[in-house]
Amino acid sequence: MNLSTRNRLPGTVTEVVKGEAAARVSVQVGDNHMVALITRESADELGLEPGKEVTALVKATDVMLLTDNGGVA
Repeated sequence: MNLSTRNRLPGTVTEVVKGEAAARVSVQVGDNHMVALITRESADELGLEPGKEVTALVKATDVMLLTDNGGVA
């Protein structure tokens, strides 16, 4: 499969929390931690569980951060 996504980060699943429709997947990427929200169906199809090696594909045009004091960047 050819992908145009250039930001490919290898990591390890640390937690999968499944809701009715969505799953929150936590991934350890080096010294960093990231969280992805995906459909529950996708989490099941991919067999995601703690310890599974994955590659996080990051393709975003915009990322915003909000601090506790209300600052936005």
